[in-house]
Amino acid sequence: MNANYDAHPEIGELYDHIPLYRDRKDVAFYVDLCRAAKGEVLELGCGTGRILIPAAESGCAITGLDQSGSMMDRCRTKLRALTPEVQNRITLIEADMTSFSLGRTFALATVPFRPLQHLISVEEQLSFLACVHRHLRPGGKLALDVFNPNLQALASAIHPDEIEDTAELAMADGRTMRRMYRITAKHPAEQTNDIELIYYVRDAAGAIKRIVQAFPMRYFFRFELEHLMARAGFEITELYGSLDRSPFTDSSLEMIVIATRKD
Repeated sequence: MNANYDAHPEIGELYDHIPLYRDRKDVAFYVDLCRAAKGEVLELGCGTGRILIPAAESGCAITGLDQSGSMMDRCRTKLRALTPEVQNRITLIEADMTSFSLGRTFALATVPFRPLQHLISVEEQLSFLACVHRHLRPGGKLALDVFNPNLQALASAIHPDEIEDTAELAMADGRTMRRMYRITAKHPAEQTNDIELIYYVRDAAGAIKRIVQAFPMRYFFRFELEHLMARAGFEITELYGSLDRSPFTDSSLEMIVIATRKD
């Protein structure tokens, strides 16, 4: 998984301040799935615990797996502030989501907020799905989301300027932060875009630090994803175009998949 979260140790902390992430409406969606699973849950790409912690607070036993040491450190810090009862429901594993072996199975695996799109090659994608398949009990579910590709945006010319997605905001330690983004290259034949997320962090003295998180991002089309799932032993049983579970349509911004392990 090549999201480059460990390029700078500050990214885990900055991530938690981004309103686009902090206020994303997927928490209730995934927590509801966890509560309905009737068994332990595995969350892949758990990051700083944005969904993992609310799921545990709702009563779910959940294992969070992530490759990024800095994101996991941030998650561990948050866990220390929880009650012992909630902490006991959480297990953290630092590992690659394409090659892990935990020696047990789960009722549900979740992959919230696009980690699949950081797996660039079909080999990586199938390795990930094979790992998930091995770690689900018979009839277990896999839930994930990706964005629905906008063909007009994909075909448009690259704009070299940075675009603001987070206006300047205050951090608890007195610093301020704003974030920009840009697409630096498009590779239609590979179905990837090269992305930069650019953080501008201003300290109390007014000095500004520029932090760039650069990574490729893969996009998927509906039936490509369906065939990929079938190759890995899954059947898509639910497909939504929004976190409110509305149907997937031409204008949907999201592609939210719930698949069942086939035996």
